[in-house]
Amino acid sequence: MTIDAKTPNEYIEKLPVERKEAVAKIRDTIKNNLPKGFEECINYKMIGFVVPHSMYPNGYHCDPKLPLPFINIASQKNFVALYHMGIYANKALLDWFVDEYPEHVSTKLDMGKSCIRFKNMNKIPYALIAELCQKMTPKQWIALYEKNTNKS
Repeated sequence: MTIDAKTPNEYIEKLPVERKEAVAKIRDTIKNNLPKGFEECINYKMIGFVVPHSMYPNGYHCDPKLPLPFINIASQKNFVALYHMGIYANKALLDWFVDEYPEHVSTKLDMGKSCIRFKNMNKIPYALIAELCQKMTPKQWIALYEKNTNKS
């Protein structure tokens, strides 16, 4: 499901009714819990939270014209996805999240490398997402990103 939107509000407005509330609540949870410095935008046709060029002029190594991505929210065909690059890049953070998840939700965690999939809109662990968002500042994300991309 690709949504062509220029702003996060427009993205949410274009969602099917059964997804609007969940995506809006995930977005608000992220906005209210991310450390200062991240900026909200639309990137890759999703709602994104990025490290802006004003803080990290190098941008994203795959396309330096783009700011450094950190978190994205997307309404996919069969689920709502939360993409968190910190989980992908930091095994300790991933392990913490995987261990914590069952304390918040009775359903099994459905996750890829950086993608957390929510198929049931009534079983989204907002408190856990809030806690996850608080665990990494933009400066910490930049340092981890550079450490991981400079390996190659």
